[in-house]
Amino acid sequence: MSAGRPYCLVPDGVRLAVKLTPRSSRTVRGGIANLAEGRAALQIKVTAPPVDGEANKAVIAFLARELRLRPSDISIESGQSARWKMIHLSGDGPELIARVEAWIAD
Repeated sequence: MSAGRPYCLVPDGVRLAVKLTPRSSRTVRGGIANLAEGRAALQIKVTAPPVDGEANKAVIAFLARELRLRPSDISIESGQSARWKMIHLSGDGPELIARVEAWIAD
């Protein structure tokens, strides 16, 4: 990740840093959270509780819908049981980055 951007290009897609907030009143994308050392993460709130992977399933479904991807193209690389997650989006990297940038800017 470069400073201020919560995503980076990887050989088979895009890696997206996310700060997930479960048990929200609604499922929404927030802004960019600035982390230590100039890193950034996209804030996402979901209504699902952090029980039995429900919040993880909800964030994958939300990203799939918003970015027009299949849920099978999205996986959580790290942070399965944490609020800070590293999510992998499989596909054409430059095209996925364009989708993510347009979605964040919207």
